Amino acid sequence: MPFRYFVKQLLLPPGILLLLLVLAWWLRRSRPRLAGLCFALGVGGFWLMSLPVVVQWGAKALEREAPLARDEWATLAQHADAIVVLGAGRERGDLAWGDDQPTGVALQRERYTARLAKASGLPVLTSGGLHYGTPPTEARLMADSLQDDFGVTVRWQEGRSRTTWENAQFSAEVLLPQGIKRVVIVTQAWHMPRAVWSFKKAGFEVVPAPMGFLGVDNARPLGGWMPEFKSIWQSGQLMNEAVGQIGYSMFYR
Repeated sequence: MPFRYFVKQLLLPPGILLLLLVLAWWLRRSRPRLAGLCFALGVGGFWLMSLPVVVQWGAKALEREAPLARDEWATLAQHADAIVVLGAGRERGDLAWGDDQPTGVALQRERYTARLAKASGLPVLTSGGLHYGTPPTEARLMADSLQDDFGVTVRWQEGRSRTTWENAQFSAEVLLPQGIKRVVIVTQAWHMPRAVWSFKKAGFEVVPAPMGFLGVDNARPLGGWMPEFKSIWQSGQLMNEAVGQIGYSMFYR
């Protein structure tokens, strides 16, 4: 397991919030004021992460690319030469299927990709490498699912990437030598700005096709101010993306 995995899990919520709560317990007698501050930050952080309205606000700040209008789907081939769908992890050893399966997020991306591919006639590339070093690749899982579940045959698989930057760089190695420079990118709306930036850096002209928008009316009672577990997971995704966007601007030029 890579060292960076442990660092990431501990320094980003909810890991950092759990550390604050542990620190509060550890310091409760020797440094009670500091312990109280750590406790308030830990509990307050969990509470904020659990609010649908906070997810909505956070997503609005990240979702900067407009969705494709449905009447543009059929004419995508005028503006692009291929569709690239980015991987989103996998579920290990699903007993119902007898093997690994794409995550729910990945299936959302596949469904949208299938709609765009059928409407436009554009070929598809799936991009995603090994999940913690064990096969099959995310690209292979998505290609199989697109064929079996949505009736779309994938033309290319890019199965080496581990990050969004590598999605772009390794996709370029596959597509650019074939003269394919204009691509439609399919990923979550909150992830799209970093994906567009990475693919442009790799030499592509990009048509964003964001989906899975979270920065919309949360449609919860009391305006989304009551906590729920799903929001904690979504908030974690958004915080990871915000850190990723800052990190990419610093380390990838």
